[in-house]
Amino acid sequence: MVKRMPPEVLEYLKGLGQQYGKLGGKKAAKNMTAEERSARAKKASDAAARKRTAARLAREASIKRAKKARR
Repeated sequence: MVKRMPPEVLEYLKGLGQQYGKLGGKKAAKNMTAEERSARAKKASDAAARKRTAARLAREASIKRAKKARR
C-alpha cells in the first residue's frame, strides 16, 4: 500500500534538495583523493561514450529500416 506525503512536506523536501543537492558533488570531490576523482571521471566518461554509441547505432538502424522500406 502506497502512503502519500502531504503536499507541504513534499514542497519542503523539494526545497531542501534544490538548496543542498548542488553541494554533494563538490563536497564528495573535496574528500576524494586524486585517484578516486580520476576513477569517478573515467566511469562517467565511459558511460557518456556508451550512451552516444547507443544513440548512433539506433539512428543508423532506423536509417537502414527506412531505406529497406522504400524498396
